[in-house]
Amino acid sequence: MSETQYRASRFCRVLGNPTAYQILKILCEGARTPSQLAREIGLSTQAICDTLRNLRQVDLVRYDTIKQNKIYFLKEKILIKVLATLEEYAERMRFKRY
Repeated sequence: MSETQYRASRFCRVLGNPTAYQILKILCEGARTPSQLAREIGLSTQAICDTLRNLRQVDLVRYDTIKQNKIYFLKEKILIKVLATLEEYAERMRFKRY
């Protein structure tokens, strides 16, 4: 398996986590702190921080520290298009007849 294929498989694995997917979708709209994400998603800040750590490990998000707050954002804007394409495909498959 090539390095690119390996990275792609890690990306797919993390997208299998609904919380990670929700975080990425929210970050498509703009940067957020973990506590803001927790409020929007309805989970504990700890659960959000654990998921953000996983997203950082696969190079999908980054953060800046402003005062004592970590502000998370998408590493690459192309993720917005990737997620939109995935959702378009999922919508097509939903109505496909075999």
